[in-house]
Amino acid sequence: MQADTLTQLVTQLLQTLGIEVDTIDLITGQRTVVNVSTSDSKRLIGPDGEHLRALNVVVRRLIETKYGEEAINFLIDVNGYREKQMEQVRANAQMLAQRARLFKHDVEMSPMSSYERLVIHELFAEDPEIQTESQGTGKFRHVVLKYRQESHTTV
Repeated sequence: MQADTLTQLVTQLLQTLGIEVDTIDLITGQRTVVNVSTSDSKRLIGPDGEHLRALNVVVRRLIETKYGEEAINFLIDVNGYREKQMEQVRANAQMLAQRARLFKHDVEMSPMSSYERLVIHELFAEDPEIQTESQGTGKFRHVVLKYRQESHTTV
């Protein structure tokens, strides 16, 4: 799927919903972020991001139906709302990882979305002391930050 197609679909959907859009930018990296700039962000984001999560689900299903599962590696953000949330999630994970290192034990994080869990797994992928594991089911699924003890061999 081409970037223009994704931008057009999001634009059309938001226009249908009566949302005034200033700009839509695509930020590419490990996953594509469709960054919507709008003065109507409160209505589009909703309480605690509920509307934005629903918008992501709807757009992802539309894209998946038409282009397949491999085309849904994107996330819609509004005025940087999700990115600010992810900065807080990363900062919290770093603080909890420090606690795991200091006390040398596993630390469980609060339940979070699959996207947030993915970001946490990526954050600690190269960390020699912290290993991540998702546990739980449904809305209770969360990440456990596991302290990796070095194995010492005696001669």
